Amino acid sequence: MHFHRLLAYWGGAVFAAATFAQGVPEPDVARGEQLATQVCAACHAPDGNSVQPANPVLAGQHSEYTFKQLSNFKPQNGRPAERPNPIMAGMVANLTAEDMSSLAAYFQTQKPALRAARDADLVKLGQAIYRGGILSRNVAACTACHGPGGAGVPAQFPRIAGQFAEYTAAQLRAFRSGERANDPNRMMRAVAERLSDREIAAVAEYISGLR
Repeated sequence: MHFHRLLAYWGGAVFAAATFAQGVPEPDVARGEQLATQVCAACHAPDGNSVQPANPVLAGQHSEYTFKQLSNFKPQNGRPAERPNPIMAGMVANLTAEDMSSLAAYFQTQKPALRAARDADLVKLGQAIYRGGILSRNVAACTACHGPGGAGVPAQFPRIAGQFAEYTAAQLRAFRSGERANDPNRMMRAVAERLSDREIAAVAEYISGLR
C-alpha cells in the first residue's frame, strides 16, 4: 500500500478510535470478572485464555477494542448489528454498556498464555507478509498497524500476538468476503481481499507464534 494511502488510513482510524473511546463508560473490573465467569467462561475461559481455536483469546486485549466488538454485536437504535453473529448476539443481548466496558477492562488485565506456531513453511511466508506486505498487490505490512510483535495500539489497533491461527484466518476470510465489515475505513477488508487462502493461512500461523 502506498505511503500516502497508509497515512490516510492511520489518520481516519485514529480519529475514529479517539471519538469512540470518549463514549466508553467507566469500568468496574470486579464486575467484569464476575460477568466473565458467568457469561464468557464457557467459550473464552474465565481469564480470557480460550482453549478452543474457533473462539478468540481475549486475555490481554486492549479494552477499547473489546468494548467496540461487544458493542458491534448488538443492534443499535433499530439498526442491525455492525458485526452479525448469532451466538455473540445472544451473549451480549442483556449486557449494558457499563457491563461491556467492565468486561473489556477485566480481560485487558489478564495475562495471555504463550503459544507457538506449528508450520515452519507457513511461518516463513507469513513473516514476509507480516513484516513487508506484498508490494506488487498494494498489501500493507501488518507491522504498520499491529506492531512488529503484534501488540497493537490501544484504542486504535487490536493486539493479535498469540491469537489462534484458526480464528485469525477465519476473520481474515470474513473480511475478504465482506461477511465482516466493522473495520474503520475498510482497512482490513482492503488488505484481506488481496490475499489468497494460503497467504491468509501463513499470516495467521505467523501471528500465532508472536509474543
